[in-house]
Amino acid sequence: MIQIEKVNFNQNDLVPVIAQDSETKDVLMLAYMNKEALELTLKTGYATYYSRSRKQLWKKGETSGHLQKVVNSYYDCDQDAILLVVEQCGVACHTGSWSCFTDSKSDKVEHSILNELYETIIERKNSPIEGSYTAYLFEKGIDKILKKVGEETSEVIIGAKNEGTDELIYEISDLVYHVMVLMVEKGVTLEDIRSALLSRKEKVKS
Repeated sequence: MIQIEKVNFNQNDLVPVIAQDSETKDVLMLAYMNKEALELTLKTGYATYYSRSRKQLWKKGETSGHLQKVVNSYYDCDQDAILLVVEQCGVACHTGSWSCFTDSKSDKVEHSILNELYETIIERKNSPIEGSYTAYLFEKGIDKILKKVGEETSEVIIGAKNEGTDELIYEISDLVYHVMVLMVEKGVTLEDIRSALLSRKEKVKS
């Protein structure tokens, strides 16, 4: 990790920062940090930048949910530019593209729907809305959630036995949703699952 006292900020007390995805190695975006933004980034583990137009700090993904979890950070040979290696949640670009340097949304962006769904489920748990099925599940508690996971698992099995895939896709989607409700209820994150799957992938390769 970089040391703030070694960073050479420019005449505007800013340093350019490149964000790179830790998994795909894609260059995601270019932004700027002042000393305070850099301190917050290193302290919290999530990227915070400085907006030159608004003249204020902004935490990446604070409103969209597309956070950047910092895996590592480096400065260049002159220590006047920073590379952040991050785990990108959702997309990096405000246009909806995976990277600010391409119009392609790539396969990985399709996975962002899981992040969006997970965040919505958390929102319904923390701020229940009348008539919301998700809020209803949380209100009824863990036993109701587990019952629904069991029911949806059975329906996936039935769907798999029938001809075609339309029913199977529908039932798998229902199961994924209810499993994510269970994850939120038990405090399991998508990153927990991702880490477990990466570990499993390595075992499959061996």
